[in-house]
Amino acid sequence: MIVPMKRISILCLSRDAEDAISKLRSMGVLHVEHAQEPKGEDLSGLLDDLSLVKEALAIISEKEFLEHGCEDKGGVPSDWRAVARRIIADRKRFDQLNDYSRSLRASIVQWQEWGDFEPSEIEELAAKNIFLRLYAIPEKELSKLPGDAVVRVLSTRAGTAYCCIVSREKTDIPFKELVLPRSSLTDMGTRLMEDKKTILAVQNDIRKWSCYRGSFLNIALAFEKELEFHEAIRGMGNVGELAYVNGFIPFDSEDDILEKAKKEQWGILITEPLPDEQVPTLIRNPKWVSILQPLIKLLEILPGYTELDTSPIFLIFFSLFFGIIIGDAGYGLLYLLITVLLQRKFGANMPDKRIFSLMYVLSLCAIAWGVLTGTFFGQAWLVTTGIKALVPVLNDPVFVQSMCFLIGATHLSLAHAWRFIVQLPSLTALAELGWISILWAAFFLVKMLLLGAEFPFFGKYMIIGGISLVVLFSCPRRNFLLTIAAGLGNIALSIMNSFGDIVSYVRLFAVGLAGVAISDAFNSMAQGAAGSGMFGFIAAGLILLAGHTLNFVLSPMSVLVHGVRLNVLEFSGHAGVTWSGMAYKPLKKEG
Repeated sequence: MIVPMKRISILCLSRDAEDAISKLRSMGVLHVEHAQEPKGEDLSGLLDDLSLVKEALAIISEKEFLEHGCEDKGGVPSDWRAVARRIIADRKRFDQLNDYSRSLRASIVQWQEWGDFEPSEIEELAAKNIFLRLYAIPEKELSKLPGDAVVRVLSTRAGTAYCCIVSREKTDIPFKELVLPRSSLTDMGTRLMEDKKTILAVQNDIRKWSCYRGSFLNIALAFEKELEFHEAIRGMGNVGELAYVNGFIPFDSEDDILEKAKKEQWGILITEPLPDEQVPTLIRNPKWVSILQPLIKLLEILPGYTELDTSPIFLIFFSLFFGIIIGDAGYGLLYLLITVLLQRKFGANMPDKRIFSLMYVLSLCAIAWGVLTGTFFGQAWLVTTGIKALVPVLNDPVFVQSMCFLIGATHLSLAHAWRFIVQLPSLTALAELGWISILWAAFFLVKMLLLGAEFPFFGKYMIIGGISLVVLFSCPRRNFLLTIAAGLGNIALSIMNSFGDIVSYVRLFAVGLAGVAISDAFNSMAQGAAGSGMFGFIAAGLILLAGHTLNFVLSPMSVLVHGVRLNVLEFSGHAGVTWSGMAYKPLKKEG
């Protein structure tokens, strides 16, 4: 649930401002709202240091500079600023050397058709009135060269002749003369080898600092907290000898901060947030719901303060969607096994272990759906062995599509039912009942148009009743005609969207079916190859490994694309959640 917040203003003497902010930081409950833009030399210095350490940290975290197998060596030796500047300078030199190497390789490729020669010797000949010029001329146009020119074709490739023309005078040649390179191919090759050695040396110099990533990260976090502290001080408002800080606190922190204000002799005002204010969002959920938080953090979405926290429904339906889309007990077992292994190896060092709980739930859903449909690394091979699905009807395309539409209608109806409860006792809540009626009428209409089902006789009454409730109560006004006009303006496009949203749930069937089809296809290919002796048996194993690995990796991506979409777009659109929230970030010492 979204925790109710209180707006707070705290007043103190200007000379005690830093001490007040320090004590508020130790409480860790105040989300600061700056009264003025924080400015000052201390902030500039902190920002410079933070930028320096973050840039160095980003460099030593790059794949090409990671030293595999090294453990964090603790504190950065000597002056970390000097180390950070050295890392940044090395990175710039590394880029410059790579650019130079690319340029050298391009020159070598360009001039290798001419053979190895020393450009300085050509220049010396020119000083003695012996002109040696280079041209790349189409072979069919060699006849256009002057008859008195001494032409030597050094090589030909793809219809182009690479020519050297020697003369005592600079005669006019109807082709573009090539500008000589600065050095010979031998020199270019030597420089390229030297450049590679230097690049490796610079790379190794950066790599040795990658073992201090943890230390650099701790420095960055410390600077971030220090910057936050000084911004809170500089962002305070001032009135004469008084200073004040504004912000928000959770409702259940009110007594603690009142007691602190009384002890410190601060002036304090606590009120309810204004309707048009952007209030930070703090979400607290039961333990079973909070396992979804790692996914929400990954998606970087947060409901607004006045919106609904959809986490419980999100978790339930996302787990169902995961099971249907993965749809294979074999893959589910692999996800479960990998989760167990990762938790044993990394779990002790991870501050947030909820990701493992989430993966256990999702893996079990995939296993359950696979058992119900008789799918274990594919489906067709089990049928040939006589093993049947626990619930055979779940393999009937018409039934599963109908079930997907039913899931969609239920999912979206829950969104409007939730809004109905929240809006009570306002009459606008009745419009949500109208939308539920319209959704179920759309469900029957979808089944009729796409699956050939019969449209129930009461369907038309659901449409009429739903539209009436929406028109009359979605935008109630004193003027009855204006109420109807506003309601009609909202409903036409929304009804079509409701129809389309229910249809979109068929993606669960389509994507799940595609995954099973891919597994069956690779199984069939492997079976065909296995009948060709020992080499065929090895080929069959490779086909199974490659095919199922591909499917195993791509299936979770399908869940992220389709399973998340149905919650974040379709459901949230009907629930009125725009994910426009501002995260609650209280001023505190620790991150």
